[in-house]
Amino acid sequence: MAVMTYLQAISSALRDELRADPRVLLMGEDIGVFGGAFKVTDGFATEFGPDRVMDTPLAESAIIGCAIGAAVVGMRPICEMQFADFISCGFDQLVNVAGRMHYRQELAVPIVVRLPSGGGFSGGPFHSQNPEALFMHSPGIKVVAPSTAADAKGLLHAAIHDPNPVCFMEHKHLYRRVKGEVPGGIYETPFTARIARPGSDLVVIAYGAMVDVALEATEDLDGASVEVLDLRSLVPLDEAAILDSVARCSKVVIVDEANMTCAAGAQVAALIAHRGFEDLDGPIVRVATPDVPIPFSPPLERAVLPGLERVREACRELLSY
Repeated sequence: MAVMTYLQAISSALRDELRADPRVLLMGEDIGVFGGAFKVTDGFATEFGPDRVMDTPLAESAIIGCAIGAAVVGMRPICEMQFADFISCGFDQLVNVAGRMHYRQELAVPIVVRLPSGGGFSGGPFHSQNPEALFMHSPGIKVVAPSTAADAKGLLHAAIHDPNPVCFMEHKHLYRRVKGEVPGGIYETPFTARIARPGSDLVVIAYGAMVDVALEATEDLDGASVEVLDLRSLVPLDEAAILDSVARCSKVVIVDEANMTCAAGAQVAALIAHRGFEDLDGPIVRVATPDVPIPFSPPLERAVLPGLERVREACRELLSY
């Protein structure tokens, strides 16, 4: 075990895979000589060479399209979108080609698309989005979102080994803020939820950066026993774990950094309303970002993103219901 930041854990997974499997290659804007916008691939070009760590043009559609072509002939490409927001430029290739190819032609498309996502650093409306729900709605694509350093490494290994296209949501706010013990070598974390903290009075369901927000907001909440369920994977969604937490806790708060309408939290709420209704002792409460672009202004950004006080207030109101 080694203590790593979230960013170092992702970098470690990529390096492990490049060393272990000659089919693995990296593609993205400035990932080579520059080492990536966030330095995840710093030094990779020197170690592995430009044929396996490829600087690409500013063309997300071309990046994903080339990765699909490489994947169907046996390679294991890993694409980096410099910011998750820019995936819109490659949406057609990812959704209509990669996501449909197995259904249409029975071909595996083992690509991973790394998506540095989320706000909290005054990136403004074009560098702070959480687009994961777009791909939850697109059959054929898996979506994972780690919250810890150990899970970032293990989920990335699992994503690289998966025969399906995987959107790997890595939250920028966690890169250098989250640190923890990470196993060495290659290991896979399953695409299932985990209980980040057990409880009995209420469960907060979250993923990505919102897991730490949920843990801190409910650490000592008026003596209540608050469970925090980390989804980790959005597609596949661990329905059994969600319903089990609901059955034990009876009250549910869902925290989601994405815009409220049609976010991942909406799907979780729909699942609970449909299959866990009899276990509820109160309404399902959601805390999410309003349906607005993320502001540049730090005070305005803090006002719209789910924070500690909003989560605490939602939990307190539900506990007193």
